[in-house]
Amino acid sequence: MCCEGAAFEAYLQWHRLSYVGVDETRRAFLGDRPVKNLDFIVLAQGGGRLLVDVKGRRFPGGPEGRARHVWERWSTEEDISGLNRWVRLFGPDYLALLVFIYQLGPSVTIAEDTADLWTWRGQRYLLRAVPVPDYARHMRVRSPRWATVDVPGAVFRELVRPFHFFTHDYRASQVAAGEFPGEEDFDTW
Repeated sequence: MCCEGAAFEAYLQWHRLSYVGVDETRRAFLGDRPVKNLDFIVLAQGGGRLLVDVKGRRFPGGPEGRARHVWERWSTEEDISGLNRWVRLFGPDYLALLVFIYQLGPSVTIAEDTADLWTWRGQRYLLRAVPVPDYARHMRVRSPRWATVDVPGAVFRELVRPFHFFTHDYRASQVAAGEFPGEEDFDTW
């Protein structure tokens, strides 16, 4: 598991959330068709059931000396279709999430009280999540060759929430119904 995946698992343990980590070394099958594994099944404190694919990113990204200050938000077509297949299997009470966990560089300044700013093993991370149905509705092809997709930056900022929102702050029935507050309710990214 990558360092971001391990940091995410440590976050779940710190917040005493029940979860199952999925062994990604073994390919899953639904019937006779392979499907991309999800990373975690998480039971939220409000009763929500989450199917999570962790997307580890660095901020800023890019090579040393040419840092890119972009909050990367790409995924793969396989990630999206796989999570949608898992939701069909588990049922409508489950919400598929892309959880972007950004490893923050030492030069990045961010308010210490920012929601889901997580420090683990001396490294700072910022956790942000997007429901897969919302992401899929707005996604566009990023690279046909690599089968990657993303959403426009302005749309991402409207859709993204601190991961904590899905695990602590909202009731399962509201999450399942797709009832989320507007971006004005989140004054810090």
